[in-house]
Amino acid sequence: MKLRTLFGAFCLSTLTWANLQTRNFHLQEYELPLLQPGTLRRAKTGKRSFDILHVSDLHMIPGQRRKVEFVSSLDALDPDLVINTGDNLSDEQAVPWALDALGPLLDRPGAFVFGTNDYWAPRPVNPLKYLTGTKREPSYVDLPWQGMRAAFIERGWRDATHQRLEFKASGVRLALAGVDDPHHQLDEYAQVAGAPNRDADLSIALLHAPYRRVLDAFEADGYQLALAGHTHGGQIRLPGGKAIVTNADIDRRRASGLHRYGRMWMEVSQGLGQSKYAPVRLFCPPAATLLRVTERAE
Repeated sequence: MKLRTLFGAFCLSTLTWANLQTRNFHLQEYELPLLQPGTLRRAKTGKRSFDILHVSDLHMIPGQRRKVEFVSSLDALDPDLVINTGDNLSDEQAVPWALDALGPLLDRPGAFVFGTNDYWAPRPVNPLKYLTGTKREPSYVDLPWQGMRAAFIERGWRDATHQRLEFKASGVRLALAGVDDPHHQLDEYAQVAGAPNRDADLSIALLHAPYRRVLDAFEADGYQLALAGHTHGGQIRLPGGKAIVTNADIDRRRASGLHRYGRMWMEVSQGLGQSKYAPVRLFCPPAATLLRVTERAE
């Protein structure tokens, strides 16, 4: 009986700590030498890097003021480009909260793709299915994503969903392409297939969930960098940060962070939220990412 009581207390303490970790927001930073020598001098920014802020998986719920404050504060990093890889919502009333969080960032050059948790509301899940990697059917309860998308575009962000985009940010010539969420087979890579413009200084691929069939296609077409979210870094990890599952077909070693993917680099966001029906994070705090893209050595 005593052992059972102790085990119950241990489980309760672990769950309490894991819930508190959902509000322990972090910033992960990486430096990546991808630009041709002289690119930043030509751009005349006076900076030594082209800074990309990557936010993903807000899973916003009304009342999450600490998350709103953290995400808004990221504007002080002065990013040259903001990338949002989806799953912004976890509630039908969350759009104003998501827009409030992203508010100052929407005034900066940006692009986005959505995940299925932008389109459809979450639903209660069996945690054992998550830990076994079983794919869960969406609720198909519509979320008001159209209004959020309209607000993003009105403020200047570009929708990269099944689009090839070319524009300048801070004088750097960008070629971007994105697909809809591969997790539920919404991607149609044929719509964006082909090599990025060779005159671009930096080519970036966007997808919500890091599935190999899409990553392989972007890598084969010659993109330099792929940005994804969805995995939450594993959300429930072992001590030392080893992911148990990825909720995609990417290997667990690359459940989050910056890694090589063939000739391409890939950064998978740890995510800033989680479903309102699974409000826990274990050894895996929520995080945004700042990628400082520098020039290659001559």
